[in-house]
Amino acid sequence: MKPNCPKKPAAYALVIVMFFTAVSLIALSGALKWTSTNVQLTDRNNEYFNSVYAAEAATEKVLSKLGRDYVSSGEGAVYNFLTNYQTMYPTTAEDAYWNRYSFSDATGNSNKTYVTRISTATYTNLMSQYAGLNGLAATYRIVSNAKRLGLVRSVTAGVKQDIQVAAIPLFQFAIFYGIDLEINPGPNMTITGRVHSNHDLYLQPQAILKFLSHVTVVGKIYIGKSPLDPTVRTPGTVTFGGEHDGGASSLTLPIGTNNTALAVHAVLEKPPVGELKTSLMGQQRYYNKADLVIQVSNAGVTATSGAFNDFATSIPASQIASFLTTTTTFYNKREGKTINADEIDVAKLKNWSTTNTTLRAVMPRDVSSIYIIDTRTQTSSTEVGVRLVNGQTLPSGGLTIATPAPVYIKGNYNAPAGALGTSDTSGTKPASIVADAITILSTAWNDSNAGKAISSRNAADTTVNAAFLGGIVPSDGAHYSGGVENFPRFLEEWSGDTFTYNGSMVVMFESQYAVANWGGSDVYGAPSRNWAFDVNFMDATKLPPGTPSILTVIRGSWSIVAPNSVL
Repeated sequence: MKPNCPKKPAAYALVIVMFFTAVSLIALSGALKWTSTNVQLTDRNNEYFNSVYAAEAATEKVLSKLGRDYVSSGEGAVYNFLTNYQTMYPTTAEDAYWNRYSFSDATGNSNKTYVTRISTATYTNLMSQYAGLNGLAATYRIVSNAKRLGLVRSVTAGVKQDIQVAAIPLFQFAIFYGIDLEINPGPNMTITGRVHSNHDLYLQPQAILKFLSHVTVVGKIYIGKSPLDPTVRTPGTVTFGGEHDGGASSLTLPIGTNNTALAVHAVLEKPPVGELKTSLMGQQRYYNKADLVIQVSNAGVTATSGAFNDFATSIPASQIASFLTTTTTFYNKREGKTINADEIDVAKLKNWSTTNTTLRAVMPRDVSSIYIIDTRTQTSSTEVGVRLVNGQTLPSGGLTIATPAPVYIKGNYNAPAGALGTSDTSGTKPASIVADAITILSTAWNDSNAGKAISSRNAADTTVNAAFLGGIVPSDGAHYSGGVENFPRFLEEWSGDTFTYNGSMVVMFESQYAVANWGGSDVYGAPSRNWAFDVNFMDATKLPPGTPSILTVIRGSWSIVAPNSVL
């Protein structure tokens, strides 16, 4: 037998300690290596997204300039400026921060941004927040690559934005306001189409106010009244059936860089001497869009063809007199003035349009748009106006009446007998009224009672089917504007009677001529309002003659793309 070996506990302990120390060192080494790798990956990830943000900044710089050019000058300018946009990228002249990055257009060109038109302008569905509307839209693509400088392992990132530059027919909105929009009805009210305001929206109904479609506002949506509205109400409820967003893009007419309400009112005015018809404002003026231009002055009535043949054809005054009367007067209780009216008998106009040989010699179709201006001298107690009568049936191509004066619509207008009092517009013609203010006179209106107490001015059910573009007298702290519910003005006792309206209500400016405040005593009693958006206006072929379009840039898709790719 071998003798027992002596035990050496200290040596064994040392071996064990060394073993575990080695294991720990291996583990620590692995942990340090893992930590180092993670730090590197995190740094790389951070640098990648910093490069993404830099590339996005390049696309945003182009988008900002492109958008300003489009709104002020239209798509022709944008397309012609493509080479200018392609030279744009963030520079150290803007911020020293940008010396950290190099930029390219993803096709091998340094200090460039990729900008191209990927589809020409066609009438199509719009993207993003304006989905559901149609417009004349072209699509542009903007791509930028950005790379951090001075790094061992720098990362290139690419960002792509597709946008639409879109001209949207104004009458596709049930309600469109270029100024603050107030909707504060007393009875229940349902709004069936799109709503937009280029400023703020104030809502304080006294019953139930329902929006069935999308609502977009450049400013904010307030469930409450305007601070300039002095009316005390018991608030009702507001419900939204679609999206309702503040902070939307402003939608403006292409009249140049000045799109103030006062500037927009100029589209109703006769152009000044020397203004080109092809200028931005010239293209939007209704004077230049009309088939027939009528001018009433102290010297009499003159008329010509429109800009389509450079106003070259004179129309004899005797022909115009077959449908236009300039001696009609009636009293307006709201304005407190006698209206010297230019009265157009639409039925007689329709007959003249089909039978005359003067205008038809240069324009072989029915008149579909008339511009009328009255420069007769007025007193402090008188005011000019245009009144439309016998308008239940319009000319074959529809009819737009435009004037810088207030317009009065007497009786049913563009309203087939079988559809009176309904939202059925299948038998109507494309129609719009463009004026400083728009007042409805019912089928029971009597001029001889116009100056009497409201008890002598009883209305009757009336139907009007037309787009309205006009002005209002805004809330001012002492008076309420009357809101959308009173955008069409009234001068009769409508209690128990219904005003049926199908169309589009557009307010782009403050009234310049009919400027009396809403809410005066003995002016009118509110009708039952049977109102709806006319869905005909979603069809480009059924829009009223001369319909203006508003311009906007719509963001479509935004994506991070592979470096050096424009797809």
